[in-house]
Amino acid sequence: MTREQGGAEAPEEGAVDLVVAGAGGGLAGALRAAEAGLDVVVVEADEAFRRGNNTSMSTAMIPGAGTRWQRAAGVDDSAESFLSDVLAKTHGEADLTLATALTGFSAELVTWLADGLGLPMELATDISYPGHSVTRCHTVPSRTGAELLDHLVARTRRHPRVDFLTPARLVEARTGDGRVRAAVAQYPDGTREEIPTRALLLATNGYGADADAVRRLMPEIAGAVYHGGEHSRGDALRIGRALGAATGYLDAYQGHAALARGAGTLVGWATIMHGGVLVNAEGRRFGDETVGYSEYAAMLAAQPGATGWIVFDERVHELCLAFGDFRDTVEQGAVVGADDADGLAARCGLPADRLADTLAEAARHAEGATADAFGRGGWEAPLRPPYRAVRVEPALFHTQGGLAVDGGARVLREDGSPVAGLYASGGAAIGISGHGAGGYLAGNGLLPALGLAVLAADQCRDGVPA
Repeated sequence: MTREQGGAEAPEEGAVDLVVAGAGGGLAGALRAAEAGLDVVVVEADEAFRRGNNTSMSTAMIPGAGTRWQRAAGVDDSAESFLSDVLAKTHGEADLTLATALTGFSAELVTWLADGLGLPMELATDISYPGHSVTRCHTVPSRTGAELLDHLVARTRRHPRVDFLTPARLVEARTGDGRVRAAVAQYPDGTREEIPTRALLLATNGYGADADAVRRLMPEIAGAVYHGGEHSRGDALRIGRALGAATGYLDAYQGHAALARGAGTLVGWATIMHGGVLVNAEGRRFGDETVGYSEYAAMLAAQPGATGWIVFDERVHELCLAFGDFRDTVEQGAVVGADDADGLAARCGLPADRLADTLAEAARHAEGATADAFGRGGWEAPLRPPYRAVRVEPALFHTQGGLAVDGGARVLREDGSPVAGLYASGGAAIGISGHGAGGYLAGNGLLPALGLAVLAADQCRDGVPA
């Protein structure tokens, strides 16, 4: 166990200004607070967190509405339009206060990441994601969370006002005079350290690694592969509840139907949005793939053998090489190819006649000759041989419910009053995806992870009463 010193001196009272539990998206809050002159301690349970948490596993897509990147690309967008998309995707179930705050802050967040932290942000103009009415996802050149997190880690470790405590798990928050006064960290050998603090940000993600909780709260995805941080075990829920915090949307999650079976890499939904199709073990499509990769995970889990194949062509393949995760999938040898449908069926072990019929029918839909029985429209282009395919299985990426928070990331009790000095972000908070998996929009993981962390830091900076 190590305590990495950034060189900061604690305030005279012996308390740091902010403890951040979790070195993923919470690092944005640590940096925001430190740059405002606050002293911060980051507590992280996993020494390998740079490759072992959900931020690093993401595609680094951060939605921003009304940014300069959008204006340069001729994209007309606004916070109001973004909020409308969130409410439409969640069928009005998203928490309105939080959704309004995050969509309204989204452009400022992306701008600060670029101008304040030096992240090489760009607008992903070559891909449309389900539910977003315009192009608004901003990302880094590799389109990998690893690049995003590496940048945050490097900036944080260089900052003189930030200390790291790792490996250490936050296990308790102690209060006095009606507010958070200390955070308790536990080391792997069982010893504990109390850190006096004026505020605590819980950025420990959700509870996706707690198989029992997943089976109880979201049984439709319980049999899927968990593809997330191993320390996402509901620590924030336990700590917050002990202080009287309310919770919400505990059945909400981000699923994914494009995890390469065997390789464990993310194929990515760009394969679908550029014109690919997903077939089951019988060679049949079973829905409108463009409704969203999150809800499609449970649909794939219900298919024979809980597996399927994403089928695409050379055009789609070339377009998807822009994504680091897709390149990893190719390098792992998970993508197979063939000159025609019969050859592809043989490579994949699929019924040749049925696969050929499925691809021919999809091509007619894409050409506009026939309407898709599942309602899929807006086909980018028909698939043409030679074909490629990759076997996929459903996955649970992270939960989207947690502690109730307001628009400033303050944790709330059942009566709506704040737990003084306690904040939550990312999977530790309720999120803006409504219930279940269907309300998830691309970026609904990173926007609350980064955005709420920064908003919490601003509250601490401004001395806003918690």
